[in-house]
Amino acid sequence: MRTAFDDGYRIEVYEGLRDLPLFRPEDLEGELNAGVKVWKEKIMNADAIIICTPEYTHNMPAVLKNGLEWITASGEMADKKVLPITLTPHEPRGEWAMQSLLFSLKTLNAQIVAHIPLYKNELTKEGEYFVIADELADMLGEALSLL
Repeated sequence: MRTAFDDGYRIEVYEGLRDLPLFRPEDLEGELNAGVKVWKEKIMNADAIIICTPEYTHNMPAVLKNGLEWITASGEMADKKVLPITLTPHEPRGEWAMQSLLFSLKTLNAQIVAHIPLYKNELTKEGEYFVIADELADMLGEALSLL
């Protein structure tokens, strides 16, 4: 998606979630881990957030949940426009992951502009990128315009 929509948007892919320590509420009382500080700053400084996630055991991945837990009490996601997307092999797995993600985003007071379940059979892999059909690109473009 980064290359398909580069003309109208500046999209930064954040890959630091896997480096965050396991959230424990007592850790909020001391000096925050450097990775947690970066994560919070990225969220605060973003005009909008796109979360694209797979599904693991009918849920969002633990690493994403952990990242969201680090910003629960501090409010970085409050009123932030968010477009959640799930990408799974087939239905209904994406629906369960999306429901889990939506529950967390609502708790964080995020402004959910739309939500999109994607399935791998809708995509074609070419090299290291996935190619999406024109209709799907139009739908994603419409969702991005809401951000």
